[in-house]
Amino acid sequence: MLYKRFMSGVLFFLMVFGVSSISMAEGPTEDVRKTTDKIIAILTDPALKEANKADEKARKIRDAVDERFDWEEMSKRTLARHWRKRTAKEREEFIDLFGKLLERTYLEKVEGYSGEKVLYVDEKVEGDYGIVAVKIVTKQGTEIQVDYRLKNKGKEWRVYDISIEGVSLVNNYRKQFDSILTRSSFKDLMEKLRVKVEKGE
Repeated sequence: MLYKRFMSGVLFFLMVFGVSSISMAEGPTEDVRKTTDKIIAILTDPALKEANKADEKARKIRDAVDERFDWEEMSKRTLARHWRKRTAKEREEFIDLFGKLLERTYLEKVEGYSGEKVLYVDEKVEGDYGIVAVKIVTKQGTEIQVDYRLKNKGKEWRVYDISIEGVSLVNNYRKQFDSILTRSSFKDLMEKLRVKVEKGE
């Protein structure tokens, strides 16, 4: 499925062991870098390498991801017109479940990291919105373009969408969810998401 390619791209964003980058002292690129450094510290911490520390390491990674991703904004844009029809409780449940779906995919991809390099190539800021352009270079020399779209939330920038080779994560999920909601119901969508989270799909 396309979302697995998206999550692989997000993983590379988080797993930057070899990086050449544009110089940005402030702004979205620097906030992306802060999260990257935190993830690296967790992955390389000798105290977390033991098998009995797997749950603790996973929790720390989830916490770091939560700090950078704006799950509510991402959820709102993913449901689009259907968001307005949801009650406050339904919105809260969707944000939680959708976030878990994406987080779980990150954690499953962590062990598959094999030294991909990330180049921060550009940053564009217009008001409270910014784009960080990243180029992922695999060991085989393949280059993958990834754009992170962020929104300024006070003192930090939070990711609300990711595009890989021009294909948006939010748009991809929006089409899938709109199809389900048009043919069925919000309850059915939530059940499908629960199954994905439980199975780790």
